[in-house]
Amino acid sequence: MTQKSERLRSSEVTEGVERAPHRAMFRAMGYDDEDLSSPMVGVANPAADVTPCNVHLDDVAAAAYEGVDSTGGMPIEFGTITISDAISMGTEGMKASLISREVIADSVELVAFGERLDGLVTIGGCDKNMPGMMMAAIRTDLPSVFLYGGSIMPGEHEGREVTIQNVFEGVGAVADGEMSEDELDDLERHACPGAGSCGGMFTANTMASISEALGFAPLGSASPPAEDDDRYEVAERAGELAVEVVEADRRPSEFLSKESFENAIALQVAVGGSTNAVLHLLALAAETGIELDVEAFNEVSARIPKIADLQPGGEKVMNDLHEVGGVPVVLDELYEAGLLHGDALTVTGNTIGEELEARAPPSIADLDAEFLHTVEDPIHERGAIRILTGNLAPEGAVIKITGEDHLRHEGPVRVFERESEAMKYVQEGRVESGDVIVIRNEGPRGGPGMREMLGVTSAVAGQGHAEDVALITDGRFSGATRGFSIGHVAPEAYVGGPIAAIEDGDTVTIDIDNLELSVALSDDEIADRLDARETPEPAYENGVLAKYGATFGSAANGAVTNPGVKRND
Repeated sequence: MTQKSERLRSSEVTEGVERAPHRAMFRAMGYDDEDLSSPMVGVANPAADVTPCNVHLDDVAAAAYEGVDSTGGMPIEFGTITISDAISMGTEGMKASLISREVIADSVELVAFGERLDGLVTIGGCDKNMPGMMMAAIRTDLPSVFLYGGSIMPGEHEGREVTIQNVFEGVGAVADGEMSEDELDDLERHACPGAGSCGGMFTANTMASISEALGFAPLGSASPPAEDDDRYEVAERAGELAVEVVEADRRPSEFLSKESFENAIALQVAVGGSTNAVLHLLALAAETGIELDVEAFNEVSARIPKIADLQPGGEKVMNDLHEVGGVPVVLDELYEAGLLHGDALTVTGNTIGEELEARAPPSIADLDAEFLHTVEDPIHERGAIRILTGNLAPEGAVIKITGEDHLRHEGPVRVFERESEAMKYVQEGRVESGDVIVIRNEGPRGGPGMREMLGVTSAVAGQGHAEDVALITDGRFSGATRGFSIGHVAPEAYVGGPIAAIEDGDTVTIDIDNLELSVALSDDEIADRLDARETPEPAYENGVLAKYGATFGSAANGAVTNPGVKRND
């Protein structure tokens, strides 16, 4: 048997007389001498029948496996979990969503560590797969390539393209009498025609797009649909690239930088990506040890215009972007305008500028694509993500601008202690223009798990109040959320943040231009109310929710659970 390089960590389990028992185990699975002398590349596959986002990933993983094998690597496929955000949405089960990000990262890290793998292809489908997989790659610092499973094609209803966002908003429209139950039933049956992640620029597609800007995935890999032949070519190429990066010993610590993260934020704010990407990018940066403050999102938004009009703010979906050239079209527009760090390295070993120049994507100015704008003629002068601060959110809160760019509101609040209470209020048709709805005790620790609340926001939007009713929470909003929705309020209520002090009728000011979220209370009044507040008991006292709930850090630092990273508790 050819001797493997001692540089490869897998030599610890394949080389020497004393490793004969280890090799015997590999041979039982069909590996031969050639395999055992090759780099061992793990293919982390979260395939599952619990969500259309992941139902096809065995086929995607098989293509990546073939790419590793054909390039001289030893592919080792293993599984991990996923949670369907769309199916758990609006239920107690949604508390598992953010925790699944941590479990995915932990499980992939454990397999890579325990089996002494040399490199990784990490595959993502549903929302938390992507950050979880990239977090694992960062922790292990193994040569790694990220591979997205691809998004679903839009459905068709009454002659128009529709997505799961339309179904969620249809629930609110039925409650408001604007849609019949029969029409909602027909919409439900046509919105999701097959496999793949939710089609708009929601969390899955945002994080997949960001993987290109961050340098974790090759350019052009995010946009091919889940069931398109291009998706399987991308997967096979990812496997081939994984062997290349192992041989070059090209690790995440070598290509990730502060500039990489600023490029990722630039793309996020330019395309109107999910607010969840704020949380996930902060978590990824924390894992790397790179200093990234939540204020960086304001700084980047101030210089990067919004130039793509995609769902949930617009009408177009990921496949529409794919048909005109994919994510590189947007990145190139920013690069040519000097708004991207072109010298940031990528997993290929080239800079992102070199990759864009080699790929030469079409110019937005030359495309017949009304949903894409040039930097010179943007949709909004500022990017779509804003971080608001004030005495209600000293560590920040997040809003995505999907409509009017100069939102301001001042008015009394209606406080709800849980999502279910707010949803009942909305479904009873009690929402009126100008309302400010506050939902608290849904933060990383208080939830626990920081539930997304697409049900509430969609019901409000479905009743025609997307832009005139504000929702504020220490939890999260879905990537499909649109309108006046402010999430990630930090510190959260559970740990005694100011959001725990507000009461029905208090006046809240939301001022997007001045990046303000405040309540008309003095510091002393807030402190007195918090002192009089009873410390809440944990929602869960055993099991996985208790374990992760007790270890989450602040949303202002990505809600990380890794004890070795910078935490802002």
